[in-house]
Amino acid sequence: MLNTLLKNAYYLSLPVVFGAVLSHKAAARLSGVDSLHWATPIILALAVWVIYTVDRLLDVRKPGFPPTPRHLFHRNHALVLWQAVGVAALLALILTFWLPVAVLKFGAVLFLICGLYMGLVFKLPAHHPALLLKEPLVALLYSAGVWGSVWTQRPAIGWVDMTEAAMFAAIAFQNLLLFSIMEIQEKPRQTSFSIATALGPSFSDMILRWLTFIVGIAAMIICFTNNDPGGGPRFAQRLAIMLAIMSTVLYVIQRYPAYYLRHERYRWLGDAVFWLPALVL
Repeated sequence: MLNTLLKNAYYLSLPVVFGAVLSHKAAARLSGVDSLHWATPIILALAVWVIYTVDRLLDVRKPGFPPTPRHLFHRNHALVLWQAVGVAALLALILTFWLPVAVLKFGAVLFLICGLYMGLVFKLPAHHPALLLKEPLVALLYSAGVWGSVWTQRPAIGWVDMTEAAMFAAIAFQNLLLFSIMEIQEKPRQTSFSIATALGPSFSDMILRWLTFIVGIAAMIICFTNNDPGGGPRFAQRLAIMLAIMSTVLYVIQRYPAYYLRHERYRWLGDAVFWLPALVL
């Protein structure tokens, strides 16, 4: 029973949603936004869930969709999930009436971009070159939702905020690229077209290593140069170290694929890294 509930939560992308909310709280504390509007994290959670769910539901409507357990779950429960998406979207729309104007404008623009992206991806043929932008674009949109909704509620953005947001975006891209690489090793003949299949596993592995290195260097720079007490005593340093740890965990998964491919451990742990900011809140 418990195992089934955990699997369903995983298939529904709830770990990703929970990670987005925790990362959003960390971004708010770093930026010193004490009066973050109560509706913002709720709408963020609903928006992330709707986007991830609709993306899967559109995937399974394509011929030859990747037969992963997550995709099969969405195909088998498509009607209920579309209804849940409608309820979640309606609730998010109602909550927007309580949002500050700046956050509302930012959210509307981001939602429009996400809608255009999903519509374009659904209509493109399976091996269209534009699909190579999927991983970096999703990472940027995910990071924009987490950090942008905070930045709209403060008058200025410091270099530390921008650096740690860039580190977070790099980790989000690292997460998606890692998943693509692992899928190639898991089911070589059933893998969907992605940047990993285009670049090849070896070059993709090199990108992942460099991302971990860059995130680690950025964390060291923040630790040794930042004196801003924003968010509490040395919070920027603690969050930077945690971001470096998140990237390192993904690197460890990459280094030992045989172990993490079993029972889709790479997905469970890869999504759970976004919970780690809770340790410094």
